[in-house]
Amino acid sequence: MKITAVSVYELQGVLEQEEEFWEERLLRPLDIYPEHRAEGAHEMFAVSEGRYRITAYFVDIETDEGVSGRGGPFPREQAFIIQTQLAPLLLGHDPLASERLWDRMYRAQVHGRKGTEMMALSAVDCALWDLKGNWFDAPVCQLLGGPTRTEVPAYASALGYSLDPELVQERAKQFAAQGYAATKWFFRDGPTDGKAGMERNLRLVRTLRASLGPDVDIMLDCWMSWDVPYTVQMARRLEEYAPRWIEEPVLPDKIEQYAQIRRQVNVPISGGEHEYTRWGLKQLMDAGACDVYQPDIYWCGGISETQKILALASAYDVPVIPHGHSTPASIHVIAAWPEPTTPLLEYLIKWNEVHQFFLKNPVKPVNGMVSVPRGAGIGMELDEAKIDRRAEVEF
Repeated sequence: MKITAVSVYELQGVLEQEEEFWEERLLRPLDIYPEHRAEGAHEMFAVSEGRYRITAYFVDIETDEGVSGRGGPFPREQAFIIQTQLAPLLLGHDPLASERLWDRMYRAQVHGRKGTEMMALSAVDCALWDLKGNWFDAPVCQLLGGPTRTEVPAYASALGYSLDPELVQERAKQFAAQGYAATKWFFRDGPTDGKAGMERNLRLVRTLRASLGPDVDIMLDCWMSWDVPYTVQMARRLEEYAPRWIEEPVLPDKIEQYAQIRRQVNVPISGGEHEYTRWGLKQLMDAGACDVYQPDIYWCGGISETQKILALASAYDVPVIPHGHSTPASIHVIAAWPEPTTPLLEYLIKWNEVHQFFLKNPVKPVNGMVSVPRGAGIGMELDEAKIDRRAEVEF
């Protein structure tokens, strides 16, 4: 079997949402600058009241045996790399030789070991795994050696939700009622926001714990925007509320600062979302930087590379909970490993409405659990009824 075509295309559709979609944004590293700190929540393109334009890019890999695989969605800059740099490395080659194809793409993009190039490689790798599942008529988790269980617990990730205390209380209780045993919320304040910002952060966590009681886990995301002294001080003040972890307190290259924070606080530290490949994650593990590691399958190198990261994690005896951007690939990878290595699936409540918008069978938790897929491949069949426009992308 040989690869005969690599097609990158743009899809457009309309998401209907009665209420404002992005109510609040997270804290960002750029917020140390006043002009960026004042920026509001991410805006979606509204075609009319309650209707938002969704644009996404996918890649299809086709073969001379009539079997294909799909990866995505991803942004336009990755579409350019896939079409101009990676597609020529795929054409005419065996799509089942995923390790060989991964290594060739990696070696050809030695200047792209991190960032957009690696994210493009990740999308292609996931498409190859989808193709492999379709060829063998099996779910990808089965090809990865699993599944080890029939369902996986998910946690409700509240990116984009308002931090108004009354709304936080209402939404947190809704998540618990829906069966989630854990929820993650995103701070809006950091070191440049002074004591008032610290109090707002404390108010968020205090409200969550009061709303949820002692039995629902709380996770807290700093999105790389704190520093060591601020994190240590905040962690000590937050300790009484028993957070399951504080996520990405500093920029990803500050590996020793991660380890320094972890040595000084009693709250677990997580990270690795913005790290790439087995080599990047190994640096974090060697430094003892985190209690929990969170590589994104669609960013860190695809399913092939995540498997290697998980093998490392099992040797270091640390858990991996992949970043929730990569649904539905994440459920296949998580289900193929024993629970101590991959205990949870992150489900970004709002983001997955966008990210899985064009999928015919999007992954959605029921009673806080995600069932392991049984269909062939990853589960990338498109819902044609949601596609208003489809156009092949050429550069």
